Amino acid sequence: MTEALAVRHVAFEDLGFFEEVLKERDIRVTYVEAGRDRLREEVERRSPELLVVLGGPVGAGETTAYPFLTEEIEVVRARLSREEPLLGVCLGAQLIAAAVGAKVYPAAAQEIGWQGVDLTAAGADSPLAELTAPVLHWHGDTFDLPTEAVHLASTPQCANQAFALGRNALGVQFHAEVRGAAIESWLIGHAHEIAHAPGVSASGIREDTRRYAGLLESQGRRFFGRWLDGVGL
Repeated sequence: MTEALAVRHVAFEDLGFFEEVLKERDIRVTYVEAGRDRLREEVERRSPELLVVLGGPVGAGETTAYPFLTEEIEVVRARLSREEPLLGVCLGAQLIAAAVGAKVYPAAAQEIGWQGVDLTAAGADSPLAELTAPVLHWHGDTFDLPTEAVHLASTPQCANQAFALGRNALGVQFHAEVRGAAIESWLIGHAHEIAHAPGVSASGIREDTRRYAGLLESQGRRFFGRWLDGVGL
Protein backbone atom coordinates (compact mmCIF):
# COMPACT_ATOMS: atom_id res chain seq x y z
CA MET A 1 0.00 0.00 0.00
CA THR A 2 1.22 3.49 -0.83
CA GLU A 3 2.31 5.33 2.32
CA ALA A 4 2.80 8.95 3.38
CA LEU A 5 5.06 9.51 6.38
CA ALA A 6 4.49 12.82 8.16
CA VAL A 7 6.97 14.29 10.65
CA ARG A 8 4.96 16.04 13.39
CA HIS A 9 6.61 18.46 15.83
CA VAL A 10 3.59 19.46 17.92
CA ALA A 11 0.30 17.58 18.14
CA PHE A 12 -1.98 20.27 16.70
CA GLU A 13 0.17 21.02 13.63
CA ASP A 14 -0.80 17.90 11.73
CA LEU A 15 -1.75 17.22 8.12
CA GLY A 16 -5.16 18.81 8.59
CA PHE A 17 -7.45 18.12 5.67
CA PHE A 18 -4.48 17.00 3.58
CA GLU A 19 -4.82 13.73 5.48
CA GLU A 20 -8.31 13.20 4.03
CA VAL A 21 -7.02 13.88 0.52
CA LEU A 22 -4.35 11.22 0.98
CA LYS A 23 -6.77 8.65 2.36
CA GLU A 24 -9.20 9.30 -0.48
CA ARG A 25 -6.36 8.19 -2.77
CA ASP A 26 -5.80 5.02 -0.71
CA ILE A 27 -2.56 6.39 0.67
CA ARG A 28 -1.88 5.25 4.22
CA VAL A 29 -0.86 8.03 6.61
CA THR A 30 1.67 7.43 9.39
CA TYR A 31 3.02 10.05 11.79
CA VAL A 32 6.54 10.17 13.17
CA GLU A 33 6.75 12.25 16.35
CA ALA A 34 9.81 14.51 16.22
CA GLY A 35 12.14 14.16 19.17
CA ARG A 36 10.56 10.88 20.23
CA ASP A 37 10.54 8.50 17.25
CA ARG A 38 13.60 7.49 15.25
CA LEU A 39 12.97 9.19 11.94
CA ARG A 40 15.81 7.66 9.95
CA GLU A 41 14.90 4.15 11.05
CA GLU A 42 11.24 4.69 10.22
CA VAL A 43 12.07 6.00 6.75
CA GLU A 44 14.43 3.10 6.07
CA ARG A 45 11.94 0.54 7.34
CA ARG A 46 8.87 1.93 5.62
CA SER A 47 10.32 3.45 2.41
CA PRO A 48 7.33 5.84 2.17
CA GLU A 49 6.32 7.10 -1.24
CA LEU A 50 5.77 10.57 0.27
CA LEU A 51 7.51 12.35 3.15
CA VAL A 52 5.85 15.43 4.65
CA VAL A 53 7.74 17.55 7.20
CA LEU A 54 5.24 19.65 9.14
CA GLY A 55 5.49 22.90 11.08
CA GLY A 56 6.54 23.58 14.65
CA PRO A 57 7.68 26.31 17.03
CA VAL A 58 11.41 25.60 16.85
CA GLY A 59 13.90 27.03 14.36
CA ALA A 60 15.66 24.99 11.69
CA GLY A 61 19.03 26.21 12.98
CA GLU A 62 18.43 25.25 16.61
CA THR A 63 20.18 21.91 16.20
CA THR A 64 22.15 22.21 19.45
CA ALA A 65 19.01 22.70 21.55
CA TYR A 66 17.00 20.23 19.46
CA PRO A 67 19.36 17.56 18.06
CA PHE A 68 16.57 15.73 16.25
CA LEU A 69 16.59 18.57 13.71
CA THR A 70 19.98 17.38 12.47
CA GLU A 71 18.52 13.98 11.68
CA GLU A 72 15.56 15.59 9.92
CA ILE A 73 17.87 17.67 7.74
CA GLU A 74 19.91 14.59 6.86
CA VAL A 75 16.80 12.59 5.97
CA VAL A 76 15.49 15.48 3.86
CA ARG A 77 18.85 15.81 2.10
CA ALA A 78 18.89 12.09 1.27
CA ARG A 79 15.35 12.23 -0.04
CA LEU A 80 16.18 15.20 -2.25
CA SER A 81 19.19 13.35 -3.65
CA ARG A 82 16.88 10.47 -4.68
CA GLU A 83 14.29 12.90 -6.07
CA GLU A 84 11.52 11.27 -4.04
CA PRO A 85 8.27 13.15 -3.28
CA LEU A 86 8.79 15.59 -0.41
CA LEU A 87 6.59 18.34 1.01
CA GLY A 88 7.76 20.80 3.66
CA VAL A 89 5.29 23.03 5.51
CA CYS A 90 6.56 26.08 7.46
CA LEU A 91 9.40 24.60 9.55
CA GLY A 92 9.46 21.79 7.01
CA ALA A 93 10.14 24.26 4.20
CA GLN A 94 12.91 25.83 6.27
CA LEU A 95 14.48 22.40 6.83
CA ILE A 96 14.42 21.71 3.09
CA ALA A 97 16.17 25.03 2.50
CA ALA A 98 18.74 24.24 5.19
CA ALA A 99 19.32 20.77 3.74
CA VAL A 100 20.56 22.27 0.46
CA GLY A 101 22.73 24.92 2.12
CA ALA A 102 20.41 27.95 2.13
CA LYS A 103 20.55 30.29 5.12
CA VAL A 104 17.62 30.16 7.58
CA TYR A 105 17.33 33.09 9.99
CA PRO A 106 14.88 35.21 12.02
CA ALA A 107 12.60 37.36 9.92
CA ALA A 108 12.30 41.08 10.53
CA ALA A 109 8.94 40.43 12.18
CA GLN A 110 6.67 37.54 12.92
CA GLU A 111 4.05 36.79 10.29
CA ILE A 112 0.94 35.51 12.05
CA GLY A 113 -2.59 35.49 10.67
CA TRP A 114 -4.58 35.09 7.48
CA GLN A 115 -3.23 36.68 4.30
CA GLY A 116 -3.00 35.87 0.62
CA VAL A 117 0.23 35.09 -1.20
CA ASP A 118 1.57 36.68 -4.38
CA LEU A 119 2.50 34.12 -7.01
CA THR A 120 5.42 34.40 -9.37
CA ALA A 121 4.91 33.43 -13.01
CA ALA A 122 6.14 29.93 -12.12
CA GLY A 123 3.79 29.85 -9.13
CA ALA A 124 0.82 30.80 -11.29
CA ASP A 125 1.68 27.83 -13.52
CA SER A 126 1.84 25.46 -10.53
CA PRO A 127 -0.72 23.86 -8.18
CA LEU A 128 -0.39 26.97 -5.99
CA ALA A 129 -2.62 28.73 -8.53
CA GLU A 130 -5.56 27.08 -6.73
CA LEU A 131 -4.89 29.20 -3.63
CA THR A 132 -6.55 32.52 -4.37
CA ALA A 133 -7.96 32.99 -0.86
CA PRO A 134 -5.94 33.94 2.24
CA VAL A 135 -3.93 31.17 3.88
CA LEU A 136 -2.73 30.93 7.47
CA HIS A 137 0.74 32.28 8.24
CA TRP A 138 2.50 31.45 11.50
CA HIS A 139 6.27 31.86 11.50
CA GLY A 140 9.06 34.02 12.83
CA ASP A 141 11.88 32.71 10.64
CA THR A 142 12.59 33.00 6.95
CA PHE A 143 15.25 31.71 4.56
CA ASP A 144 17.19 32.57 1.45
CA LEU A 145 15.93 30.96 -1.71
CA PRO A 146 17.98 27.81 -2.39
CA THR A 147 20.27 28.20 -5.38
CA GLU A 148 18.55 25.61 -7.58
CA ALA A 149 15.01 26.35 -6.40
CA VAL A 150 12.16 27.77 -8.45
CA HIS A 151 10.58 30.70 -6.61
CA LEU A 152 6.80 30.31 -6.46
CA ALA A 153 5.28 32.79 -4.00
CA SER A 154 5.90 35.72 -1.67
CA THR A 155 4.17 38.19 0.65
CA PRO A 156 5.20 41.79 1.41
CA GLN A 157 6.64 40.61 4.74
CA CYS A 158 8.34 37.46 3.47
CA ALA A 159 9.94 37.23 0.03
CA ASN A 160 10.22 33.44 0.01
CA GLN A 161 6.86 31.86 0.74
CA ALA A 162 7.08 28.84 -1.55
CA PHE A 163 9.64 27.12 -3.77
CA ALA A 164 10.12 23.94 -5.75
CA LEU A 165 13.25 21.82 -6.05
CA GLY A 166 12.98 19.66 -9.13
CA ARG A 167 9.65 18.02 -9.91
CA ASN A 168 9.08 16.25 -6.60
CA ALA A 169 9.98 18.62 -3.75
CA LEU A 170 7.90 21.58 -2.59
CA GLY A 171 8.40 23.91 0.36
CA VAL A 172 5.64 26.26 1.54
CA GLN A 173 6.19 28.68 4.41
CA PHE A 174 2.45 29.11 5.01
CA HIS A 175 -0.28 26.70 6.11
CA ALA A 176 -2.73 25.60 3.42
CA GLU A 177 -3.68 22.44 5.32
CA VAL A 178 -5.23 23.80 8.51
CA ARG A 179 -8.82 23.04 9.46
CA GLY A 180 -10.90 25.88 10.84
CA ALA A 181 -12.10 23.62 13.65
CA ALA A 182 -8.50 23.19 14.81
CA ILE A 183 -7.72 26.88 15.27
CA GLU A 184 -8.44 26.92 19.01
CA SER A 185 -5.58 24.46 19.54
CA TRP A 186 -3.30 26.82 17.60
CA LEU A 187 -4.42 29.78 19.70
CA ILE A 188 -3.71 27.90 22.91
CA GLY A 189 -0.45 26.31 21.77
CA HIS A 190 0.94 29.56 20.41
CA ALA A 191 -0.49 31.91 23.06
CA HIS A 192 2.96 33.26 23.92
CA GLU A 193 3.67 34.21 20.30
CA ILE A 194 0.29 35.91 19.94
CA ALA A 195 0.89 37.94 23.09
CA HIS A 196 4.20 39.26 21.75
CA ALA A 197 3.17 39.91 18.12
CA PRO A 198 2.10 43.55 17.58
CA GLY A 199 -1.36 43.89 16.09
CA VAL A 200 -2.17 40.18 16.47
CA SER A 201 -4.92 38.87 18.74
CA ALA A 202 -6.62 35.56 19.35
CA SER A 203 -10.00 37.14 18.65
CA GLY A 204 -8.80 38.58 15.34
CA ILE A 205 -7.36 35.25 14.17
CA ARG A 206 -10.55 33.48 15.29
CA GLU A 207 -12.73 35.88 13.29
CA ASP A 208 -10.57 35.60 10.17
CA THR A 209 -10.65 31.82 10.52
CA ARG A 210 -14.45 31.91 10.42
CA ARG A 211 -14.22 34.05 7.30
CA TYR A 212 -11.59 32.15 5.33
CA ALA A 213 -11.15 28.57 6.56
CA GLY A 214 -14.00 27.04 4.56
CA LEU A 215 -12.77 28.53 1.31
CA LEU A 216 -9.19 27.53 2.11
CA GLU A 217 -10.25 23.91 2.58
CA SER A 218 -11.90 23.71 -0.84
CA GLN A 219 -8.97 25.45 -2.53
CA GLY A 220 -6.36 23.62 -0.44
CA ARG A 221 -7.80 20.25 -1.40
CA ARG A 222 -7.47 21.15 -5.09
CA PHE A 223 -3.94 22.48 -4.57
CA PHE A 224 -2.76 19.37 -2.75
CA GLY A 225 -4.50 17.06 -5.19
CA ARG A 226 -2.83 18.73 -8.16
CA TRP A 227 0.54 18.51 -6.45
CA LEU A 228 0.05 14.81 -5.71
CA ASP A 229 -0.91 14.26 -9.35
CA GLY A 230 2.31 15.97 -10.41
CA VAL A 231 4.48 13.68 -8.29
CA GLY A 232 2.66 10.55 -9.40
CA LEU A 233 0.63 9.83 -6.27
